[in-house]
Amino acid sequence: MAKYRSRLPQAQGGLFLTDGGIETSLIFHDGLDLPCFAAFHILRDEAGRTALRRYYTRYIEIARREGLGFILESPTWRASPDWGRKLDYSDEELDRANRDSIGLMQALRDEFETGRTPIVVSGCVGPRGDGYDPGQVMGPEEAAVYHGRQIRTFGEAGVDMVTAITMTNANEAIGVTHAARDAGLPVAISFTVETDGRLPTGQGLMDAIEEVDGATSRGPAYYMINCAHPTHFDGTLAVPDARVGRVRGIRANASRRSHQELNEAPDLDDGDPVELGRQYGDLLRRHPQINVLGGCCGTDHRHVEQISAACRVIA
Repeated sequence: MAKYRSRLPQAQGGLFLTDGGIETSLIFHDGLDLPCFAAFHILRDEAGRTALRRYYTRYIEIARREGLGFILESPTWRASPDWGRKLDYSDEELDRANRDSIGLMQALRDEFETGRTPIVVSGCVGPRGDGYDPGQVMGPEEAAVYHGRQIRTFGEAGVDMVTAITMTNANEAIGVTHAARDAGLPVAISFTVETDGRLPTGQGLMDAIEEVDGATSRGPAYYMINCAHPTHFDGTLAVPDARVGRVRGIRANASRRSHQELNEAPDLDDGDPVELGRQYGDLLRRHPQINVLGGCCGTDHRHVEQISAACRVIA
């Protein structure tokens, strides 16, 4: 059952942690096979479910220890129609996988939530294409149709919200926002940016936020930045601009590598967790509205622990 859908606690203030790079953690640290980078795929057996529970529990325990909120992002970044077909899922099997993913998140909340650590269940939506490359950009209407079934399934399963991760272009973000609104769900939009702080389409981050807000009457509850190192986007946030205030979440990479370099690398660049924590702290000092903190490619619970330690004394 949805618990916070009508009033997201992170929108009221206070720090909220979330997880790190789930796919890179499961592949490089746990040695699991994730075809198409699809974490939801391992829900099919008990060993996979156990691995996912262990993965999320590490992060929840950090939030509980620090008395911070937590946002549980479901492992469904790849659980949309095109990716499901690549993995030989029927539409019905994909619906079931999305429901099972949310069921696991709700079971974790039932087990670990406390008064000091509210836990928000979010249905994670990924891009239709690659998270680094916009490919053939859909129109907003097509994007709303493409993502609509997964988002409706999330709503029926009882999520509190939807988070669209690694959005590469404004059109798809607009479509996701419309689909979430049609399903009665709050939505956060998290954009991928390149080393120059721009979206993979070349559009500036603030311009993308303005475009999505303009097309949806400020539909997203807030925006996030993910899959880039803080040095790639800190200059973008440093510009005096009211639109910067719409950015309330960061899920950065530990690596300074470009997306192309990360794609071609045979190893995992997990950077320096302590340094990453300090960089998050610097961002929060300059932008106190940012209160949703996690990681992306190459990060794990060590990074989020350092992020928490650096930021909880600032908020």
